Amino acid sequence: MVFNQPKLTNFYQLQRMMHRAKYLIILSFVILFVQNSEAQSEYKLKKVVIDAGHGGHDGGCHGSFSNEKDIALAIALKLGEYIELNFPDVEVIYTRKTDVFVPLYERAKIANKANADLFICIHVNSGQPAAYGTETYVMGLHKTESNLKVAQRENSVILYEDDYQNKYENFDPNSPESYIALTLMQNAYLAQSIDFANKIQTQFRERVGRKDRGVRQAGFLVLHQTAMPSVLIETGFLTNKDEEKFLNSKIGQDYMASAIYRAFKEYKKELEEKMNSSSDNSEQNSDNQQGNEPNASVESSNETSENNDLGIVFKVQIATSPKKVETLPQNFKGLKNVSYSEHGGLYRYYVGNEKSFENAVNLQKKVRDLGYKDAFIVAFENNERIAVSEAVKKLKNQ
Repeated sequence: MVFNQPKLTNFYQLQRMMHRAKYLIILSFVILFVQNSEAQSEYKLKKVVIDAGHGGHDGGCHGSFSNEKDIALAIALKLGEYIELNFPDVEVIYTRKTDVFVPLYERAKIANKANADLFICIHVNSGQPAAYGTETYVMGLHKTESNLKVAQRENSVILYEDDYQNKYENFDPNSPESYIALTLMQNAYLAQSIDFANKIQTQFRERVGRKDRGVRQAGFLVLHQTAMPSVLIETGFLTNKDEEKFLNSKIGQDYMASAIYRAFKEYKKELEEKMNSSSDNSEQNSDNQQGNEPNASVESSNETSENNDLGIVFKVQIATSPKKVETLPQNFKGLKNVSYSEHGGLYRYYVGNEKSFENAVNLQKKVRDLGYKDAFIVAFENNERIAVSEAVKKLKNQ
């Protein structure tokens, strides 16, 4: 019996080791589950649409030996390759990957249907032979004649489309008056678009050594119809001999694509940090303000629909968060009747239920005065999100 005792002790030790191993395995699964749950609750930029300008029978502007459509496509494909390689969790969607013609409204439709987080439109410029450098545009009111001319040139591609008068609500790309109406419903994501555009221009200037012609605003149809932060990049001038040579070289195209990628990387990181930080602050404010009186009140107009969103209504989006926040007035600076929608793990919070675009504009101003500086107008039809321009057009035709 004495000789068997060590074996029995070893058996009990082995049992304890097995129990401990099982415990560690279970604990590791619990930790992994918690980490995954937390990761799922965080906001992530998931989809980006890359739009190579022109294509097919629309060559865009011309240099002495090259066309805009070919350079735009080469840079777009290279940019997408960089994003796909370094961010496999980001879905890259192309409006075209070959030399085909895609109408402007279809390009925006692709982005809106995908519910993309970012829209990047790539073009090449033209002008006087001495003109050179890069410029990045966001949707807005053109402040100079040169901005208007660039928008007119890029928008003129609609003339290649059948029935363009009806598709674009009798928009005339050569009429300055058309742009006044267009900018009444400018990009709702203007602040985010400008931020990304600034990052692009910084990369062009500091990392590629291109002349920085700045971030500009103008009435681009393709940007006007997209429902997400959007930019249109003019990567250089084909009418400049040196820039045409640079933009047609493999290394030049790679430099431009990598510069846009680095701007995208920086924008993505900062946006995700800001969104997740805002979510944490919202939860903290919720804990701190329970039971406090709201500090302000913004009421909708008398024309809002009561307790339903049937038909066409306009709302003002005030916040976005990866985490659900109770729609109490004290959590939203005293705003009453806050509603929300959820898509892809992201919560969007709205106020108002306006039956006219004019009332929505007035409500937006009041909300911005409360501190929601990035608040913007969105539209719904029978509880389904639609483009603001589409909603305005439908109401006009009623």
